Amino acid sequence: MTVKEGREKEFIGHCKSLAERVTENEPGILYYRFFKLREPRRYAVVESFADEAAEEIHMNSAHLAEIAPPLLDCLEGDPAYVREYLDPID
Repeated sequence: MTVKEGREKEFIGHCKSLAERVTENEPGILYYRFFKLREPRRYAVVESFADEAAEEIHMNSAHLAEIAPPLLDCLEGDPAYVREYLDPID
């Protein structure tokens, strides 16, 4: 995710709020943390779910519906973010 110039403080506030609510309200989340990348204004979130049902609960949660719009408004680019899926090597 690339944050619009001058909006990083606001973006970080939304990230912290979302991470707190996710960890408090979603028992199916195994890991959820935002990171600042080394490139200017670039961020990422790493999220891991117990299963697909837990991911669906997250994607349809009230707290995501509330916080995502102002968070996404802080981002530039089309698309505003890219979601990648990782599978563990067994």
